[in-house]
Amino acid sequence: MGQKSRRKRRLARTIGAVSLTLAAVPAGHADPLLNQARNTYGMPGLIDMPTAETRTDGEFAVSMTRLDDNTQRNQITFQITPRISAAFRYSRVPGLQYNAPGEAWTALYDRSFDVQWTFLDEGQYLPSMAVGLRDFVGTGIYSGEYLVATKSLTEKLRATAGIGWGRLGTFGEHSGWGTRPAYDFSSTGGQLNGTSWFKGNYAPFFGLSYALTEKWTLKAEYSSDDYPREKKYDDFDRKSPFNFAAAYSPNEFVDLQMFYMYGTRVGFQFSINIDPKSAPFPSGLETAPLPVKPRPAYAADPDGWSGTWASDPTAQPAIQTALADALKKDGQILESMSLSKDRAELRIRNNRYLSTPEAVGRAVRIATRALPSSVETIVITPVNKGMPLAALTFRRSDVEKLENTSSYDMLARTGVGDTGRDPAQVPTPGVYPRYSWALGPYTAVSLFDPDQPLRLDVGAELAGRFEAAPGVVFSGVLRQKAFGDVGDGTAADPTGGVPQVRTDTTLYSRYPGTTIRQMQGAYYAKASDDIYLRATAGLFEQMYGGVSGEMLWKPADSRLALGLETDWVKKRDYNQRFDFQSYSTVTGHASAYYDLSNGYLAELDVGRYLAKDWGATMQLSRVFSNGWKVGAFATKTDISASDFGEGSFDKGIFFSIPLSWASGTPSTSSIDSTIRPLTRDGGQKVYVDGRLYSVVSPAQGGQIYDDWGRFWR
Repeated sequence: MGQKSRRKRRLARTIGAVSLTLAAVPAGHADPLLNQARNTYGMPGLIDMPTAETRTDGEFAVSMTRLDDNTQRNQITFQITPRISAAFRYSRVPGLQYNAPGEAWTALYDRSFDVQWTFLDEGQYLPSMAVGLRDFVGTGIYSGEYLVATKSLTEKLRATAGIGWGRLGTFGEHSGWGTRPAYDFSSTGGQLNGTSWFKGNYAPFFGLSYALTEKWTLKAEYSSDDYPREKKYDDFDRKSPFNFAAAYSPNEFVDLQMFYMYGTRVGFQFSINIDPKSAPFPSGLETAPLPVKPRPAYAADPDGWSGTWASDPTAQPAIQTALADALKKDGQILESMSLSKDRAELRIRNNRYLSTPEAVGRAVRIATRALPSSVETIVITPVNKGMPLAALTFRRSDVEKLENTSSYDMLARTGVGDTGRDPAQVPTPGVYPRYSWALGPYTAVSLFDPDQPLRLDVGAELAGRFEAAPGVVFSGVLRQKAFGDVGDGTAADPTGGVPQVRTDTTLYSRYPGTTIRQMQGAYYAKASDDIYLRATAGLFEQMYGGVSGEMLWKPADSRLALGLETDWVKKRDYNQRFDFQSYSTVTGHASAYYDLSNGYLAELDVGRYLAKDWGATMQLSRVFSNGWKVGAFATKTDISASDFGEGSFDKGIFFSIPLSWASGTPSTSSIDSTIRPLTRDGGQKVYVDGRLYSVVSPAQGGQIYDDWGRFWR
């Protein structure tokens, strides 16, 4: 029998022993987690080791881990689906950065991604089981893979056992198959290290967690990570494979954990857990909607039921004025209206509610209070940027009958379709032109600078907006920095002859005077039932200005959308006024969007980027009904990994937090952020405000269906 066969049999016996040990114990009735504390890598786990547990579906968390040797790990974690967990980590590892011959080794700042898939739920006899990849993109300082099983022994005691490779297969190891490449300090990183997965030596690990009280949990584990790289650092000493921890969860939002590790180190962890589906003010603080007003009997209102009012030329103006006034009090604008004796079509702009169904539900109830009794059909068409979007058609009798039932009972009787272009629409007087402005503070954050992981600017921002006519929008933003250190970062050098299109961002942040952050004019139009158009010109963003054109095909009741965009842009001067540098280029993309339902959206962009490179961007996001959005993207172009530089290709995560979720009051505003492990020049796009998919999709079929639960809110 060959050595390879013996290795496979040894591994099979190890896996079998782990599974049988846990399967032999009847299942308890514990919750998915015995406690809220995470492992030191921010993922579901014990202390250093993982478990086959999951977090609350959709949970978003930030955790910070510190050891007394100045090891630091900062994590953002997201429960993507009920079975898939993922994390992005920014770490400081002392003594691993090589500088030059004769110089002392310093701390290495490293970025890494993790993912775990729980493929088996715990049953009466079987444990829950998961497979995971730790630090699977990059040079792989923490790189490791694992297969883990977790089982409830009692309602308070839970056991975990697993097998690890890579870092998790360096203590008590056995010979595996294949050869695992050594860690490469000189590599540009950023690429999938898939050639290493589940190769090389493997080792078992195990541990216990015990819920002492509802808030306190004790943990103990046998770690299979020997910390081989850190042991080369003079101040690092690992004397024991046993780690111990005490976790305290005062509430569902905060976790604290203290631990004693390797027989030599102490540390702590602090985590904040956010469930996008559970707002701090779950009932909301908005005013209650006006109730539906049932129509009187025919005998009580014969003129209203007969429709003779429709021949009165003063009727529609009076009704339109009453509707416009009532909607304005609700934070909505009646842009135009058509009215006959049995049908009313209202085009409404929602300025207050993040959810289109909530805005429409309030509007249709207001309509029942102002329309004559003979009007049976009510059509509400949301309008954005002057463009009518999907039309929602209601039978008034259904609205009267179903007001106190489920929102989905109403959905079954609601028509969702294209609006077309109705020449009978009468504009509401005084709607255009209109303007708005706001003055307030701003913050700008720079993350992951190798010299300082966090930099911050604070200042004042003046934003203004002028809408001259439907679809004609002028907007601008002025900023004045008060203090901050974002501009103190080091501008990265371009690599491989790639044009410097983003790596000098820091130079824009150094200018101390008042800057024009954005100043542009845009025109929006609906060319047909399914086709939308946009043309924009001006100063798009901090670094670029130019001309942009876009077309989007998006049927109202389709989950698929196709787009085409072309931009001519020129690089702005560092003072961010009206001066430009010499660099200019043409960029553009063909885009496909698909609403996967239940809040999941996939997007593929193929085309030319700012550095004149050609490639594609794949993006996957999850949008919650209350407006939360979390996602990730990756871009690969014809720039080679060596020319791209550190990181190898562009990638990152993004999130959007609606202000209405945090405050409980209605608002269409949000806090948006994109986190890139590194900003390089390859795979970069220009930022143009008001791209069509974000304008159109919230009031189209897919997202309307997903958000319909808020219709009667």
